[in-house]
Amino acid sequence: MITRRIARWIDDRFGAARFAQTVLGKVFPDHWSFMLGEVALYSFVMLVLTGTYLTFFFSASGRQVVYHGSYAPLRGQHMSAAYASVIDISFKVRAGMVMRQMHHWAALVFIAAIVVHLCRVFFTGAFRRPREINWIIGLTLLLLAMANGFTGYSLPDDQLSGTGLRIMFSILLSIPILGTWIAFLFFGGNFPTQEIVGRLFVFHVMLVPGLLIGLLGAHLAILWHQKHTQFPRAGRTERNIEGSKLWPVYALRSIALFFLVAAVLAALGGLVQINPVWLYGPFRPASVSAASQPDWYIGWLEGALRLMPPWEVRAFNHTIPNPFFPGVLMPGIVFTLLYLWPFLEARVTKDREPHNLLDRPRDRAIRTAIGAGGLMFFLVLFLAGGNDVLANTFHLSLYAMTIVLRIALVIAPPVVAFIAYRLCRELAKGPVKPLQGPVGYTVRRTEEGAYETDGDHEELAGDEADVSASP
Repeated sequence: MITRRIARWIDDRFGAARFAQTVLGKVFPDHWSFMLGEVALYSFVMLVLTGTYLTFFFSASGRQVVYHGSYAPLRGQHMSAAYASVIDISFKVRAGMVMRQMHHWAALVFIAAIVVHLCRVFFTGAFRRPREINWIIGLTLLLLAMANGFTGYSLPDDQLSGTGLRIMFSILLSIPILGTWIAFLFFGGNFPTQEIVGRLFVFHVMLVPGLLIGLLGAHLAILWHQKHTQFPRAGRTERNIEGSKLWPVYALRSIALFFLVAAVLAALGGLVQINPVWLYGPFRPASVSAASQPDWYIGWLEGALRLMPPWEVRAFNHTIPNPFFPGVLMPGIVFTLLYLWPFLEARVTKDREPHNLLDRPRDRAIRTAIGAGGLMFFLVLFLAGGNDVLANTFHLSLYAMTIVLRIALVIAPPVVAFIAYRLCRELAKGPVKPLQGPVGYTVRRTEEGAYETDGDHEELAGDEADVSASP
């Protein structure tokens, strides 16, 4: 009785019942691909939870110490306080190893889910009006997630992460005119510096996560305000939406997905080893470990640096160093084109109408071909990031492997784009259009022994269909 009175009192002053009814009645599409964004969101939640736990035990300091911890092979070694604390987290702190590995796996899944989600948005045209802003926010989230992943990957101050920081310092130095200032501002001096660990910690724990939370909130708010997109099908228009209401179906489905993501990350953290920093040893500036590979989302940038010929530009008493072109210019051009893509496509196609129905990739052959070619471009760069590993594994010449990948970087993307274009054109001519109708339909046997279906299948699917059944 008291609870009801309190609820009525609140509703009388805020109109909460009407608001709750509106919110809980919002319809969400049922297609599985719309859950990719939620996988990214829930991976981020796991990142925050595990990262909070690790923060209590991590020492963000480059101060040199002598290790006397529980990992015997490193006892007596000089190392940074940051590296020593990571070793203690792995072998001394209760559940530390599981939390470290869950955190790392969550970062990889988080970025992977964003990439796949953006691919779905791109190939189905979900970036078109009125969703250009959310496309821009999504790309910014990807860049911030990559930056946060790199800063977290670099915090342990082990030999592998130190190699990555050395490369980053070189890329910053290569920026014309401002490079030296930017590199020294970020690193606090010439590489290596003790200040970099503390600065990376601030970026990784405070600045970038704050921006991620803000942009995720804006992304979800815009998504909530705008009508959801959906795949074309009989009965669906630009003005309606078919699917499940927020409560109870979609909410329960979303909660189940959260626990599934958490369970998978927990299983990976407990069963699959990743980033065993105790094997790499503390960072030594004079050493570079063989087969140094970054996390997958930075692999394409590593590959670009490896494939770039030894060219430099000298003009007006200034030199533009080699790392600038693959490390700054190429990514800048690629992501600028991605940011501008909704506006470029609208200008070329002269389609500025709002769209809530998605495209089938086969019906947008040019866009699909460009997207497929772009993915192939990044795949070749990713493979080039491990050219030494590939050459050693298959007993090939590293020089020959590099030449082959350089040729592939030029030839493979156009070839893949052409194949994708031809496939889309041929599929668009075909009679099979599964997204325009249900996958199947009900066949019933009448009392007379004949067979009938629910409705006109040709009207639902837009295609001719033969139905056969046996008693």
